[in-house]
Formats: sequence, structure tokens, C-alpha cells
Amino acid sequence: MRDFLPPDVRRREYVIAIVEETYRRYGFQPLETPALENIETLTGKYGEEGNKLIFKVLRRGEHESSGETDLALRYDLTVPLARVVAEHRGKLPRFFKRYQIQPVWRADRPARGRFREFYQCDVDAIGSRSMMVETELCSAVADVLQRLGFRDFVIRINHRRLLAGLLDAAGVASDLHGQALVALDKMDKIGAGGVLRELQERGITADGQRVLAAFGAGTTLQSMREFVGDRQEAQGAIAELELIFSLASATSARTHLRFDVTLARGLSYYTGAIMEINVPDLAGSLGGGGRYDGLIGMFCGENIPACGFSLGLERILVVMGERGMFPAGVDAGGADVLVTQFEGEDPAEALRLAGELRQAGLRVEVYPEPDKLGKQFKYASAAAIARVAVLGADERARGVVTIKDMRSGQQQPIPRAELPALRQAVLREASEVEP
Repeated sequence: MRDFLPPDVRRREYVIAIVEETYRRYGFQPLETPALENIETLTGKYGEEGNKLIFKVLRRGEHESSGETDLALRYDLTVPLARVVAEHRGKLPRFFKRYQIQPVWRADRPARGRFREFYQCDVDAIGSRSMMVETELCSAVADVLQRLGFRDFVIRINHRRLLAGLLDAAGVASDLHGQALVALDKMDKIGAGGVLRELQERGITADGQRVLAAFGAGTTLQSMREFVGDRQEAQGAIAELELIFSLASATSARTHLRFDVTLARGLSYYTGAIMEINVPDLAGSLGGGGRYDGLIGMFCGENIPACGFSLGLERILVVMGERGMFPAGVDAGGADVLVTQFEGEDPAEALRLAGELRQAGLRVEVYPEPDKLGKQFKYASAAAIARVAVLGADERARGVVTIKDMRSGQQQPIPRAELPALRQAVLREASEVEP
């Protein structure tokens, strides 16, 4: 859980603005939920690994000494969404498309790109079983990443019912499928040998080698068809994946979508297609998601189809920072212009000039006290303020303001009446970083 200094916040706002604007282009509406949920809302939704990472909140007041918990910090944004849909179903459209950009909390071990408090950028569609939903979600996140400057990302895709068919074909009992998936979800972190050891630790011993053989049986959907044989659920899952690939050929996801039989995703609420985004230089993913048709029904008893995708803001920021992907203007200071003050001059003149510049649409900071001009220039440079407005006695006599460009060092007198034109130059520079 971290502090964010101004440069950090500017980078975060830049990414969030692109994510939000892209999601809106696809017709998704904003939603926010509380940081705290009832403990029973969250437990039992994430599998055994997830349940261990929930931040639980002790009862308060007269119940404090009981040591019991009744609330928890939200673990993700999907389960709160399911609760909202169950509670407000009558107020929502038949096909409810929402995006949500808020922090979540997990009692995880911090690592590169992994924190205990982090933002998720979720996009979900409720109410349809059509594979158009999965396709548009993949297209939306592909658009986000492309607009941010990513070119080498891969959207891996698999299907939970295909995984079940593979495990069944490998001889794993159905009551151990969940255990097997938790182990398989770690394939990219601990390798085949580590997965085999974990399968054995979870009681999947005689079948362990057959499980690994099943997941090495081929990399195409056709090879999967042959391996699962006449298992109808698995064959239906393959047909759904084939349809997603066919539909994706008409979207921005077409060159990034890859079938990956090893993708498992450990969250227990997934019921259909599952997706994950990877880039070459990051251990872990930039985001993931999938179909969870049974989750909302846990709250309302009604079978409501749903599918979603979540981008991890922190990991995107880490990779963009390491690759130098942020436009130069993102790291600019908090003001466009610094207005100077001179010893013996009326400070109201500086405030009056600042007001005129703000009226023109510029972000303006006034140096708070009279000082040597060199020190004021030095401050502007350190604060990444691109321009300094100097209004001394000579400038006032001539009806001009001297504008110094801190990057080039050039100075130019501008008639005071023409100051609004200064905004056009600032806007031209800002256009380089507009989402």
C-alpha cells in the first residue's frame, strides 16, 4: 500500500483516462461499489487460494473483543458487481454493460507489479450467453493496450469446460478438478515439474503424468477435439472458442488472440471461456477474465449469464515505465506557467496576471514571495513548469509580459491583450498526450 507523488499520479491518470474513454466507446457505463463488503459476500467465491488473501475486518464497538469478523476489503470488482446486479436487477437494462476502475486489496506477498492495494480496470457484460460478449471484451482491452502503445501483447484464451474434459480424459476424478486447476494455473510460474509436484501434494498422484500429457497433447483446437473424444461438454467448449476466433477476425483483437491449453485461471467462479493478457518481459499477466454464468445466481437464485475482463493498472504502469512508453508531456509539471514576483512590486499585479492567464484556460502557479529572478527560474525548472511569465516595471510600462520558455531558454515579449493566444501553444504540446 503506497503513497503516490505527483509524477506517479499523472501517469496513473493518463492510463486511467485512456482505459475509461475506450470502455465508453464500447457502450459500457460507470459503476462504483464500497471498499467494504460483508464477509459472507466474498468468502467461498475465489477458491482456497483466494480465500487466504482476503483482508478481514474485526467487529467493532462492543463486539471488538470477540475477535470475529463481519466485513472484508473487496478482493476484486467482479463479486461486488454480482451482488449489485442481484440487488438492483429491476433497475438495470436487460443487457447491462459496466466498467469500474477502483482499488482492491489482497493480503499477498508484494513483488514486481504486485501490491496489497492496487487498482483494477474492469469491464463486464451481464445478460447474454452470446460469444459476441467475449469477442467485444477482447477487442476493448486490445484497443486500450494499443492506444497505450503496446504492440507485443498476447490475449491467451481457453475454456473451463474444455479443461474439465481434458482432466476427465486424463483420469482425474471430478471432485479433484478444482485442486488440479489451482496447480495448473501456476504452470507459467513453476513449470511442468513444479506443477507435477503440486498435483502430487494435492492428492492427484497416479494421474499427475497423464494430466501433464493432456496439457501437452497439442496447441490447436483440432488436436483438442481428438483428445477429448465424445465428451460433449468439452466439444461444445471447443465450438465456442472457434466462434470467438471467427468473430475476433473482424476486431482489433484478431492479431493478438491465441489459444493456450495451459491457461487455467484459478478463480473458482469461472464457467466458460477464460482469457489472460501477457507481454514478453513480465512474469504474470497484465489482466484477465472470463465467463462466470453462475456467480450472480449465488446472490439471487436466478441464472444470469455474465462475462468480464480486468486490466491490472499497476502492472501496466510498471511495464510502461520500464519501457519508456509515456509521452513526454505526461511528466510535465502541474502548471503551464509560473508568474514571478519582484521585490517592492505590488503582489496584486502578479495575482491579476495569473487571473488573466487562468481565464485564458491555462494552469498557473504564482511564485509565493518576492525573490531573485534566477531562483524563480530555477524553481520553475525543478517543478517542470515549461514557461515563466515575467511582469516587471518595464513590462508594465510597455504593456507586455515577457514569456520565458524554460526548455529552450528563449524569451519573448507578448502584448498583454494577446496572452490568450499562449494557450494555443500549450494545447499543441498537450495534444501529444491526449488519450
